[in-house]
Amino acid sequence: MTQKKLEEDLRELLTRGQVATQEEICAHLQKAGHDINQSRASRLLRKIGAVKSKNEYGQIVYRLPKEPAPPTSANLLLSLIIDIVANEQLIVIHCQPGSAAMVARLLDHHMEKAQIIGTVAGDDTILVVPKSTQHTKETMQSIKKVLAMLY
Repeated sequence: MTQKKLEEDLRELLTRGQVATQEEICAHLQKAGHDINQSRASRLLRKIGAVKSKNEYGQIVYRLPKEPAPPTSANLLLSLIIDIVANEQLIVIHCQPGSAAMVARLLDHHMEKAQIIGTVAGDDTILVVPKSTQHTKETMQSIKKVLAMLY
């Protein structure tokens, strides 16, 4: 299974708020078909920002924080972007809360390089309209390049 699927399954597991140890996490993920050990689980927990907190029964368990941690990397702009996904026609950029308008404005300013005709931003999500629906994947790569060069 892929790293992305492993992270998705770990996030799903943590949202249930029932695992208290890394060994329990490994057991659940191994049942789901993942090849994982305690040290890999520890690295993944750090990567996705998992924290220990009390669940509704007062037990200390691993969970995802309710709100993402503030960006800490030197590359502030890219740290505001959580994910970029696309279908055959549109591109959606998921951002940290409150940052979508700023990222969308930067993309609009560089619309020729990004190969887009415009954006619509909410609080944490941007809808990007590519110039051509025939080249959505290429447009997505152009957007990533533009965002990487702006930091």
